[in-house]
Amino acid sequence: MSPEAVSLPHRPSLQRLFLTGLLTLLPIWLTWVVVKFVFVLLSGISSPLVVPLSEQIAASFPGYLDWIKVEWMQDVIALLATLLVILAVGVLSRRVVGQQLLRWFGAVIRRIPLASVIYDSARKLLDILQTKPGNTQRVVLIDFPHRDMKSIGLVTRVIKEQGSGRELAAVYVPTTPNPTSGYLEIVPVELLTPTDWTVEQAMSFIISGGAVAPDSIPFTRAGDL
Repeated sequence: MSPEAVSLPHRPSLQRLFLTGLLTLLPIWLTWVVVKFVFVLLSGISSPLVVPLSEQIAASFPGYLDWIKVEWMQDVIALLATLLVILAVGVLSRRVVGQQLLRWFGAVIRRIPLASVIYDSARKLLDILQTKPGNTQRVVLIDFPHRDMKSIGLVTRVIKEQGSGRELAAVYVPTTPNPTSGYLEIVPVELLTPTDWTVEQAMSFIISGGAVAPDSIPFTRAGDL
């Protein structure tokens, strides 16, 4: 048999191997970035109290509780303390006493000029996303950045155009993979493409870059058929 007749196994190029490794590690890296961000954020809330308290406890028991002064241990304790506080707030918010405290806290915040705007806006946005919309679907598609392309949007409110009374929707368009940043678009209601998605399904679609999605989605509006 001639050497030309022997078929050599196909070897992937160095570029293909690099892209394969990159795509394999990318979800792991994104997960680590998000988890690290949440960990640092939550532990940083209680760190100003946990750090001096842990040092006082270690000083009271020299040679026995020195491990409590280790930085990563303080971060873990601070994280657990923050989670306990969040759970406690969740329990209290379901009780009459907790609801009264929240109303009192909201009244205090509203006396601070800049904080009142941020607090009221955040509360209204969360209340809107947690409640069912009226005649307009919550999760929609809008023509963005142009008519032949669509973006996922969340309808936060329907308002009237001054003079004509035309219905306009305030649509928040989250970005990928961080849905906390995005765009606010004012779109005529008749130009919205409704979907049957929930807010959770839309967020999964956005965060995953479209990887987590149903087999079919609406794209063309009924009036454009």
